[in-house]
Amino acid sequence: MSSKDLIADPGVVAESNRLKNLFDKLDLNKDGRIDSEELAAGLHNMGYFHISKEQIEMFLQRSDSSKSGDLSLQEFVEYLQKHEKQLHFVFSKLDTNKDGRVNSAEIKVAFKNLGISIGVEEAEKLVSRIDDDNSLDISFEEWRDYLMFHPSSNIDDIIEYWRQESYLTQMDHGEDVGTPDLINFIWSRISVHTGDISDRLFAGIWWRHLLAGGVAGAVSRTCTAPLDRLKVMKQVHGGRKRTSLKDTFKYMLKEGGIKGLWRGNGINVIKIAPESALKFWAYDEMKKHIKGTDNRDLFIHERLMAGSFAGALSQTVIYPLEVMKTRLALRKTGEFKSIFDCATKIFKADGFKVFYKGYWPNLFGIIPYAGIDLAVYETLKAYCVEKYVEENRSPNALVLLSCGTFSSCCGQLAAYPLALVRTKLQSQAGLAGKLGLPVEQTHTLGLFRYIIRTEGLKGLYRGIVPNFCKVAPAVSISYYVYERTRSRLGVEMCS
Repeated sequence: MSSKDLIADPGVVAESNRLKNLFDKLDLNKDGRIDSEELAAGLHNMGYFHISKEQIEMFLQRSDSSKSGDLSLQEFVEYLQKHEKQLHFVFSKLDTNKDGRVNSAEIKVAFKNLGISIGVEEAEKLVSRIDDDNSLDISFEEWRDYLMFHPSSNIDDIIEYWRQESYLTQMDHGEDVGTPDLINFIWSRISVHTGDISDRLFAGIWWRHLLAGGVAGAVSRTCTAPLDRLKVMKQVHGGRKRTSLKDTFKYMLKEGGIKGLWRGNGINVIKIAPESALKFWAYDEMKKHIKGTDNRDLFIHERLMAGSFAGALSQTVIYPLEVMKTRLALRKTGEFKSIFDCATKIFKADGFKVFYKGYWPNLFGIIPYAGIDLAVYETLKAYCVEKYVEENRSPNALVLLSCGTFSSCCGQLAAYPLALVRTKLQSQAGLAGKLGLPVEQTHTLGLFRYIIRTEGLKGLYRGIVPNFCKVAPAVSISYYVYERTRSRLGVEMCS
C-alpha cells in the first residue's frame, strides 16, 4: 500500500481526526501547543480525575520529543498512536478468547498466566472500574480511553495501577476491604505533601517490596541453616583443627543433636527479613534515582553501583544481629539461654563496639558481593524475559532459579576472603580476654596476614565448599520466592 493510499484509508483518517479533536480540546489557549497546566486542566474537564499530577508530568516528558516543555500536534498524535498500539497489545493478552471484549473470567485467567492470583470479586471490580456502558465487560475503546494518558504501557505498570485504582474506588464507596489495602489508603492520605515519594506510597509499592524481600529471606535461610552453620564452623575452626566436612558435621550432631544444626537460625530469620527487604527496596530506589526521568535501562556499571549501595545500607543497619548470629551458631550447649542473654553477655564483656566486630571487612565485602550478585541477576533476568516475550511466553521457575544461583556464585567468589575474616572477627565478640589471641589476629589486616602466612591463599577460602552447597538452594529460593511474592503483591522491579 502506498503512502497516498494509507492517507486515504478511512480508518487512518478517522483515528487521525479523533486525536486532532482531542488535541484541540486540550489546547485551551488555542496556540497550537499544550503545556502541563493545559493538559492537567483539560484532562480534569474531560473527567480524567484518576490521572495524578505526577503522571501528567511523566506523560508530557515521554511525549515531548523536542524537549521544549510542551507538545505540538505532531508530537501529541505520534506519541498517542504508538502508545495505543502498545495498549492494544496488552489488551490482546487479556482477551483470551479473542472476541474483542474482556470480562472478569478472562481477567482472572490472564492474571494467573502472569503469575498473579486474584479472586472473582476482585476481577469483577477491575472490570467495573473501566466498564463505562455497564455491559459487564470491557471493549478496547473503553480500555484505551481509560489508559490513554497513563505514562506507561508496560503490562506490569498497568496492572499495578489498575488494581490500586480499583481498591481506592472500592474504599471510596465504603465497602469493606482487607488491611493491606486500608494501609495503602491511609498512607496515600498521609503522604499527599511529601513530594516525589507520595506517588510511590500512593501506589502501595513500598510495604510490598519489604514484605516480599522478608518472606524470601526467611524461607531461604531456614531451609539452608545446617549448611550455613557448617560453613561458619569451618571458617572459624577449620584452620586450627584441620577437620574434614564430614568430621565437622558429626561434631555438630554429637554436640547439639538434630536441633543443634539450626543453632543461630532464629536470629538469622529475624535479621534476614529486614536485611533482604531493605536490600531489595534500596536497590530499586537507587535505580530509580540513577534513571531520574529518563525512560531507559540501566548500564551494567549503574547496576553495580545500585547493588553495592543497597547491600552496604542493609548490612550497616542489621550488623549487630549478624554478630550475634555468628556467636549463637558457634555456641556450645548451655552457653547462652536466649538471644537476649547472648546480647547481654557480649555487651558486658566488650561494650557497644562489640556489635560491630568485623564491620569493615564486612562492608568492603558486601560492595563487590551485592553489586555483582544483583547486577548479574537482573541483567540475566532481563535478557531471559526479553527472549521469552519474543516467544510469547513467561520465564519459568528453572530460568529464575538458574539466574539467582549463577549471580550469587559470582558475588561469592569475589567477596569470600573478606567474609571469612569478618566471621573470624565476629567469633571473638565477648571473648577477647578469654581467648588470649595475639594482637595480630584481632584486626582485619593482621588476620589477613596471619591466614596467608599459616595456610596460604587457600586459607582465605576455607569453608567455601559448604557455602557453595548452600548457595544454589538458598539464593535460588530467595530470588524465586521474592519474584513470586512480589508478583502476587502486584509490584515491579524497576529495570
